[in-house]
Amino acid sequence: MNNQYARREVFCRNTCHELKRFWEREIGKQTCYRESEEHRLGRSALRRLREEWKQRLETKLRLRNNPDETEKRANVG
Repeated sequence: MNNQYARREVFCRNTCHELKRFWEREIGKQTCYRESEEHRLGRSALRRLREEWKQRLETKLRLRNNPDETEKRANVG
């Protein structure tokens, strides 16, 4: 067997482990970033505000489409 091939084998083995460690670290960094971003978005008030505006718009549309229902509510209250 030629020494040149043996050296490549050893080099490849070491390089493979280094590459594996490198990509495992990169994947770990990306996972941490994704989790922190999800956590940040979960704490954001934007979702709550959107939900409130959605409810307001639905209420306005409902009142606009059913004016008789608003009169009933006013008479009862």
